[in-house]
Amino acid sequence: MSVWQVQEAKTRLSEVIEDAHSKGPQFITRHGTERAVVLSIADYRSLTAHKPNFRDYLLGGPKVDSFDVERDRDTGREINL
Repeated sequence: MSVWQVQEAKTRLSEVIEDAHSKGPQFITRHGTERAVVLSIADYRSLTAHKPNFRDYLLGGPKVDSFDVERDRDTGREINL
């Protein structure tokens, strides 16, 4: 992992890309604050490969096919109106 200033990263972009491929993520800073990260394509694909689809997420929840609700047989109280 290396840290590059924006100007240096702009002038040495090929090196930043090669380092991302061989050494891991490369952080780019502006005025000492991290602003961007350059990743190898393999790292990027591994991050985005496990994105679940919303329908599958909802269907993957607990199964409630045999969900029985026991109701109290109490009829309540009598009231006079």
